Amino acid sequence: MPRQELEYPNESYSTVKRLSARGRYSLQTIHQIVNSSQMLHVSFNSPDSPFPAILPMIGQMGSFDRPSADLGDVLELYLHGYVSSRIINLTRASPSDPSAPKGLPLSVAASHVDGLVLALTPNSHSLNYRSAVLFGHATLVTDVAEKLYAMELITNAIVPDRWRHTRVPPNAAEMQSTSVLRVRIATGSAKIRTGAPHDERGDVEDEGLLERVWTGVVPVYQVFGEPVPGPYNKVEGVPGYLKEYAREANVDSKRAAEEAVVEEAPKKGSGAE
Repeated sequence: MPRQELEYPNESYSTVKRLSARGRYSLQTIHQIVNSSQMLHVSFNSPDSPFPAILPMIGQMGSFDRPSADLGDVLELYLHGYVSSRIINLTRASPSDPSAPKGLPLSVAASHVDGLVLALTPNSHSLNYRSAVLFGHATLVTDVAEKLYAMELITNAIVPDRWRHTRVPPNAAEMQSTSVLRVRIATGSAKIRTGAPHDERGDVEDEGLLERVWTGVVPVYQVFGEPVPGPYNKVEGVPGYLKEYAREANVDSKRAAEEAVVEEAPKKGSGAE
């Protein structure tokens, strides 16, 4: 029997409204976008500023209680930060209102650009992209075992298997200067665009315009270059795990961008109108 695909609840602040057919709410899709993003943007309110703060942070979805859980399961988001940073201090000082969810409210955004979509008119230009937003409450991880789990999870998200190829475990000073936030997710959504340009019928039927303006998609993808040794590196050659990761990541990134050129039909239950 096929496994049921879990979805985040549709809240007023998380529902994709414009071009809702591009909306996705499955945990699998949203978590994959987040975990494949090398940089996340975390937004929160600070009492000393009239504007929301936005920080670039490194993070990863996972479950300390259920380490074997996959991307389609209910997961927490772990974020890596410096012990005295503003977001850490605000989380530490967040009021404990028994009637409200515990922790600092925040939003997390992740995005990938897969193509430049060039149309007949400026207004019809677009991007092929994958984007996701999570909404949740952050608390400090104080348990040492969970903190080490999160640090290993995040390190291996930078380069798979990197953790065990470094000096581990971290020493006492490193553990003290590093904080980890656990974000319990309330809801989330994703928005994805794939396919070719979409122009107005009148423009598409204008033969002169079709012969004058090039239309199509330029695939966009990240490429890892040849690793450059650091000034005190004494390891001869590039480690196999690093070479293999760069090679596979380059292939996967190119494939994703090229596959995004093909139109994807809206999924049932995606919020399409």
